[in-house]
Amino acid sequence: MNGTSEPPELRIPRGNLLRSRVVSDVGTTLSRALDRELTGYATLVPQETLLLSGEAKGVLTFADGVPVLAYNTVTDSGGPDALAELAVPGPYRAELYAVDAEALETAHEETALRVAPGAAATELADDQALADRTRAAAPDDRVDDETESDTDAVAAFLEDDERIAAIREQARDEARSRAEEWGFEDALADAAESDGRDG
Repeated sequence: MNGTSEPPELRIPRGNLLRSRVVSDVGTTLSRALDRELTGYATLVPQETLLLSGEAKGVLTFADGVPVLAYNTVTDSGGPDALAELAVPGPYRAELYAVDAEALETAHEETALRVAPGAAATELADDQALADRTRAAAPDDRVDDETESDTDAVAAFLEDDERIAAIREQARDEARSRAEEWGFEDALADAAESDGRDG
C-alpha cells in the first residue's frame, strides 16, 4: 500500500465498430446507443478541444443502452469528473462499439468510474428528455445513485475555474466572429466604448 488514491485505469476490450460520425451534439450518439440497447462503449473526441489535446479520447461504456462508466484518457479521471472535463463545445468524433456483456463485467466493477444513468445526457448533451428516457431504461439499483452522482458532476464543473474561463473566452470569440460575419463590428466597438465611459 502506498497511500495514494489514484483512480483506476479503464481497460476494455476492442469492440465491433457500429457507427463513426462527426456530431455537433453528443445526444445523437447517446440516443442511438439507448435505442439500440447497446452493450459496449463510445469514444468521444472533441474536435476543438479546450482541455484535451493530441489523441485525447473520452470513453463512455453502456449496458443495454444505459451509460455505466466515463473515463478521460488524458487525465485518467473517471466518473462525474470525466464527464465534466469532456463537456466541451462540439463537434465531436463519436464512435460506437459493441462488446459482449461478459467482456465488460470487470470494467463495470470499477465503482470509481461510474456515472449516474442520466448524467451523460445532462452533462454532455444538455438534454433532459434524453436523461429521463435513460433513467427509465436503467435498473432500479442504478437510479438510486442518480442524485448523488449529478451533484458530484455539478460540483466538479463549478470547481474548474480554468474550464469555465476557457468556455467564456470561446463564447466571446464566437460572438466576435459572428459579429464580423454579420457586419456588427461597429456596434461591438461602440458598446465597448460606452462601457468604458460608464465605468
